[in-house]
Amino acid sequence: MTAVHSPPSPPTVRRRPETVARTGLYALLAANALVVAVLFVRAGFGANALVVLGRLTGLYAGLLMAFQLLLVARLPWLDRRIGMDRLTLWHRWTGFGLLWALLAHVVFITFGYADMSSLDPVDQLVDLAGTVEGVLRAVVALALILVVGAVSARRARRRLAYETWHFIHLYSYAAVVLAFTHQVAVGSTFTASPAATAYWWGLWGAALTAVLTGRLVLPLWRNRRHRLRVTAVVPENDHVVSVHITGRDLHRLPARAGQFFLWRFLTRDRWWQAHPFSLSAAPDGRTLRLTVKAAGDGSAALRRLRPGTRVFAEGPYGAFTTLRRTRPDTLLIAGGVGVTPIRALLEELDGHAVVLYRVRTEADAVLLGELRALALAKGAELHLVTGPAAPDRLAPAELSRLVPDLTGRDVYVCGPPGMTTAVLRSLRALGVPKRQIHHERFSLAG
Repeated sequence: MTAVHSPPSPPTVRRRPETVARTGLYALLAANALVVAVLFVRAGFGANALVVLGRLTGLYAGLLMAFQLLLVARLPWLDRRIGMDRLTLWHRWTGFGLLWALLAHVVFITFGYADMSSLDPVDQLVDLAGTVEGVLRAVVALALILVVGAVSARRARRRLAYETWHFIHLYSYAAVVLAFTHQVAVGSTFTASPAATAYWWGLWGAALTAVLTGRLVLPLWRNRRHRLRVTAVVPENDHVVSVHITGRDLHRLPARAGQFFLWRFLTRDRWWQAHPFSLSAAPDGRTLRLTVKAAGDGSAALRRLRPGTRVFAEGPYGAFTTLRRTRPDTLLIAGGVGVTPIRALLEELDGHAVVLYRVRTEADAVLLGELRALALAKGAELHLVTGPAAPDRLAPAELSRLVPDLTGRDVYVCGPPGMTTAVLRSLRALGVPKRQIHHERFSLAG
């Protein structure tokens, strides 16, 4: 029998948590950009205009690099409010800005010094790399960032396995170290005053501490504390399996319905693979459950897991939770196996809920029995929407017919990318305010 958890309604607040976090990030970046400009001016200009521009673009490249580390540090406060998918997307676009800033830094510095010497730009760069301490390290850092940027381009990213992409991406940390030592060695702004030195050490120290805390210390501490193990593997149908997990003191794990973990099942052949799977039931303080469709070797192998298998989980991650609610009533829209976080949310939600579950046939509807039982227990409406992809059965007219008051509800959407995009387009066409629409793409690399 499915347990029903109905926490009290969230308090009405003037500002949404996501807005507060996003505004805080913007303010943090703007404040640091201002500090960098002030320290740059106080250090004096000297040299020629090209060298001055080169120094300034180099400083802002350093700031962007530190900001990038913050975006992927997976700090719980940021992740719960913004979501890993959006933070990863911002990290990606910041990375391209960083790449252009570094290229501008190299070009301006090289041409500036070439203008003051008898060397051509290429020979000048070679001379700087060979005679000035730290410049060669900067050239190597730039080369590493160019490689990481190339494999992060959309076309290249689609052709690479995540593990390959992630391994190459790790070189960006080496680039960070090389870039910082370059700044220490030759950065005139870095050593211009005790305040400047303290600022740059503090900036880099805070960024690296955030990464180490969010991506290493916190996961290691939580897994040592909770000692997760598989307790059961339950086939839901021929292609979908649920994995039940337990551990110590799970009531202290800050997981919420709608979130996901990066799961590593510590078997001999799969321990090195991490997969993002959502919780398919609201956490009850005793067990966790994920429900997975066999879409690749990693997810298909879950069917062969044995009870007692150790689990290393990173998370919980994601902002697809009731923390984002703005209205007392809710519309939950799921497609295919994207029903897993939707089913968990329905278990946790209070207020009136409507669930639209889009599948090709009723036989494809995973966890349908649980959804029906939950809907009955909570007084929710459940609509199973079946049929082929065309015509669109979640078009504006159909959504209005099924949920006439949808503009007064929070709407949570989870499903295949094509369906999610089409539903979001329909919601916009129907005039649902953007602040009431919640969706998240569960992926590691964006």
